[in-house]
Amino acid sequence: MKHSILITGAGKGIGKAIALEFARTSKNNPDFNPVLLLVSRTAGDLEKTADACRIEGALVETYTADIADFAQTAALAETIISQHGTIDCLVNNAGVGRFKPFGELSEDDFDYTVATNMKGTFFLTQKLFAAMERARKGHIFFITSVAAEKAFKSSSIYCMTKFAQKGLVETLRLYARECNVRITDVMPGAVWTPMWGDVPEEMKSAMMMPEDIAVPVVQAYLLPGRTSLEELVFRPVGGDINE
Repeated sequence: MKHSILITGAGKGIGKAIALEFARTSKNNPDFNPVLLLVSRTAGDLEKTADACRIEGALVETYTADIADFAQTAALAETIISQHGTIDCLVNNAGVGRFKPFGELSEDDFDYTVATNMKGTFFLTQKLFAAMERARKGHIFFITSVAAEKAFKSSSIYCMTKFAQKGLVETLRLYARECNVRITDVMPGAVWTPMWGDVPEEMKSAMMMPEDIAVPVVQAYLLPGRTSLEELVFRPVGGDINE
């Protein structure tokens, strides 16, 4: 049985790791046949992820799009539904952040972060949830953050958008329960991804890796349809890295 699985921000970090874990799982599970629909702003990164997934034997389609752009988001959703009829899984992974003291954050920092984390996530979910609602099946993952529940001093705008994503998760779940759609909020703490830039080796060694998040996400998707894993919270064993 084919499973259409759309992953945003699939070119790097957690999104890439989730795509690869879906691909590896399909290689070892003959009853699980995903079609990975990979989305990223950067074509070069996207193709590297796609190639790695194809090596594992997975079917892959790639879409270069910036979900911060409403027109691109709408066109992406329309293309997916027209080609696949519905969608089985949406992984809302694409996210951005700019991290500075509160008084140094600019309007550009605000617009940049809100456009992807709030606007893009909202409208892509809205358009694809409608197809799941009609089909009365599906699973949506939101890769939010522990910053959806806990404030960090250098993350004013980022925390605001992640708190907002959690609000969307909780509201959407009220609709999803009426149509047999599962919603999972994935809240990682510090994961070493390109968003962090250059970090000291000592700090990196204290952080989680993207594959630490990917394995439980795929396992949550493969649970029986009668069961919804509603929240996954991940932290480094030593606790949160605040700065």
